[in-house]
Amino acid sequence: MSRRSGVLEFAVLGLLHDAPMHGYELRKRLNVLLGSFRAFSYGTLYPCLKSLVAQGFLVEDNPDVEYVPATALNGKRSKIVYRLSPEGKERFEELLADSGPDAWEDEHFGVHFAFFGQTDRAVRMRVLEGRRSRLEERLERMRSSIARTRERFDDYTLELQRHGLESVEREVRWLNELIETERANRTGRGGPSPASSDTDKTSDGRGQEIGSSDPPEPPYDRPGRSAQER
Repeated sequence: MSRRSGVLEFAVLGLLHDAPMHGYELRKRLNVLLGSFRAFSYGTLYPCLKSLVAQGFLVEDNPDVEYVPATALNGKRSKIVYRLSPEGKERFEELLADSGPDAWEDEHFGVHFAFFGQTDRAVRMRVLEGRRSRLEERLERMRSSIARTRERFDDYTLELQRHGLESVEREVRWLNELIETERANRTGRGGPSPASSDTDKTSDGRGQEIGSSDPPEPPYDRPGRSAQER
């Protein structure tokens, strides 16, 4: 099974674990869940549902008293409601407990995080620490690449690289906060405690928080800077 189809399977099983729903409602919920992490193609949903039904993970129910077949004249059809079978619940629990390298990657991490409220604390910690480790490796590669190529690129290309670097650095800081919260709570399940407000943080004008332990950013030449500023 590909990574993309695996993510969709996990998301479908997780949403149906809360309550049965028909395809249209499921599509809307998936768009909210997956839309934050990637573009969601509706054309992939129904093949996924058929596959999960064939594997015995989902059961199709028809809530209508009488089935109305679709015709060119009435355009009506009954709505199929999907619900988890006992095997589907076991499959969801199995996916929920997965904390291996796939759960750290961009394709899977967001969906795993969406179901953290139902995930064991030890699994949450392994996923968070694995994700942080993966991003720290990415940061090293990005910083090394910028250091090697900055003389060959113009200001705009460097600014784009800097933007990507800052995005990864922000996620690492966010993961550090989540990990510390998990360690402090030491509970089996449940979400993190409310984070401190960002309104108390002061910026130095470059997106660097005063008092932050992060290293200062290199003096990139940004578009529009005067010769005196550079």
